[in-house]
Amino acid sequence: MAAQETNLDIMDSSQSSSDENDALINDLPSAMFWDVMQIKKWQGFWFEPGLIKCAMKFNSSFDAKHDDVLLASSPKTGTTWLKALCLCILHQNHNIPENEDLLTKDNPQYHVQTIESSIYSTKPTPDLYGTSSPKLFHTHLPFSFLPDSIKNTSCKIVCVARNPKDTLVSLWHFFNSIFRANQEPYPLEKAVEEFCRGVHQYGPYFENVLSYWLESRKRPEKILFLKYEEMIKDPKGEVKKLALFLGKPIENEEDLEKVVWRCSLDRLRNLEVNKNGSVIYGVPNGSYFRKGMVGDWKNYLNSEMEDRINQTTLIKFQGSGLEFDN
Repeated sequence: MAAQETNLDIMDSSQSSSDENDALINDLPSAMFWDVMQIKKWQGFWFEPGLIKCAMKFNSSFDAKHDDVLLASSPKTGTTWLKALCLCILHQNHNIPENEDLLTKDNPQYHVQTIESSIYSTKPTPDLYGTSSPKLFHTHLPFSFLPDSIKNTSCKIVCVARNPKDTLVSLWHFFNSIFRANQEPYPLEKAVEEFCRGVHQYGPYFENVLSYWLESRKRPEKILFLKYEEMIKDPKGEVKKLALFLGKPIENEEDLEKVVWRCSLDRLRNLEVNKNGSVIYGVPNGSYFRKGMVGDWKNYLNSEMEDRINQTTLIKFQGSGLEFDN
């Protein structure tokens, strides 16, 4: 009877905590993202309400192991590519045959799941350590939202970031494909304005990116900060740097070339598994691979839009030392 009462106490406590979180979220400032989704402002960032509950649970309950690797990114900054690379470096032999390559079996989003949107959203207390170490996780959350167990252990963080103009254009294409597949695209002028004000899913972009950049400058042994443009320009050099940081150095040139090829955007885009199906909330696997080029924003943004983002970037990143190629 005592054990049963204890279990009931735990359930009551959990329900009470959930109710308190619901009340807190309901009282947060609200906005509409692209006229289709309500988002709430929590601790300076905007999220769909369900994500806030998952982020709260992640922050309060996640117990990081010392050999965990957390990948971090603001949306549409190179997330899928980074997931593929880290999966290949940590969990695959460079000489595996094609039919054993994990990337041919499922989208990288399946193999390296985003904690707040794919793990805690499906299971309130997920078993995260049922598979082999080191564990690979991903988050779109800013550094300040991470649990203390991640910040204060020797587990490593790899962050990838991208020029804000290309990030915005990639976001625009991605969310148009999801929310407005059979409609006119969301007005780009409005998307630019909302991006600069930070009122978008996981926004603001600038503060998110800056949180990891500043921390990586303090603790380079803890956080590796990669720039998408540099990965495009020198993939072998950046992959070699990434592998060394992960404790899996690749010295052989042929092995390095295999990893770069295996995870290249062209190869991933053309794999059969990424032409069909979906991993997350019905989002088509193919939508994670568009052009992937640097400077594509020039095909979409007019001079006024460009200037709006440039001025915001200058203000937000001033004095940080963070700069991106155009």
